[in-house]
Amino acid sequence: MKFVPDHRLLAFLVQVGLAFAVHFVRADEKPMMKAVVAHEYGAPEVLKFDEVPRPEPKEDEVLVRVIASGVNPADPLTLSGKYAREFGTHLPLIPGYDIAGVVEKTGAKMTNLKAGDAVYGYPTFGGGWAEYVTVKQWEVAAKPKTLNFAEAAAVPMGALTAWQALVDTAQLHPGQTILVHGGSGGVGSFAVQIAKARGARVIATASTANQDLLKQLGADVAIDYTKTRFEDVAKDVDAVLDPVGKETLARSYGVVKKGGIVMSLVARPDPVELEKRGIRGAAISVHPDAEDLAEIARLIDAGKIKPVVTEVLPLSEAIAAQRQAETHHTRGKLVLRIANEPKG
Repeated sequence: MKFVPDHRLLAFLVQVGLAFAVHFVRADEKPMMKAVVAHEYGAPEVLKFDEVPRPEPKEDEVLVRVIASGVNPADPLTLSGKYAREFGTHLPLIPGYDIAGVVEKTGAKMTNLKAGDAVYGYPTFGGGWAEYVTVKQWEVAAKPKTLNFAEAAAVPMGALTAWQALVDTAQLHPGQTILVHGGSGGVGSFAVQIAKARGARVIATASTANQDLLKQLGADVAIDYTKTRFEDVAKDVDAVLDPVGKETLARSYGVVKKGGIVMSLVARPDPVELEKRGIRGAAISVHPDAEDLAEIARLIDAGKIKPVVTEVLPLSEAIAAQRQAETHHTRGKLVLRIANEPKG
């Protein structure tokens, strides 16, 4: 007797098989997210708008849904691969070292943060130019209540750099005088305000176009470096903060009083000059610190510090933002918007 297959039964079995296959494929698939990714080191043009697997938080991490992420002058250096070994970066690389967002999910050992918390911070290895990023407990703190997410994303790295230089290294206190070079920039604008909040007298330099901003930030003396040599105005200061280096750093040693300090973000102060003048020097590097971020947030909410946001761009404009960062002449900070501001 010849067997005649039932085509309806065959069709049913094929459908069932496909359903099982789809189910198992989907179960294995990782959720995806949009991100700006560098698959090779180089100029800003190596950045690609890509879809990549969404990270999963480890037990000591939280997953943050990123609303906005800041752009820093140091980003192009990281992207170039110049300091890959020192910074511990590896490819593929998602930039973004300033974030503001909402906690989506927490690891098992996280006790101080919960889903729904609004946070801001500095992820050590970047990752902020994406819809989601995982962060450690010490890398984020509660977002300042008086700032929206785009404004908060302009704060962490610049403010932490200024804070750790002025508070931890220089131990600046009331009545002292500090010279802040590049007072209108991402770090300088916070340094002027932090110094004022600590009761110091502030002399700050900037170009002609940014003299008004220096005054708004609270500088006691504003110097237009295109017209005036800073050493003709600043004398016997207790501290100098230098984000410029080269000739600016070389000319700064002579304005510091004995026992004072020169701090540079871009070079190691010359030990011969330091010894000759009886002053101290420090090469400043920044690290994430949740307690510092919480202290900065308190000063922001008290109206003592405010971020200077030049422009908020969509994530798709990341290459243009990096090109601008390379100029080192951004007024305050550029911010990339990853998602719409949450309501309420």
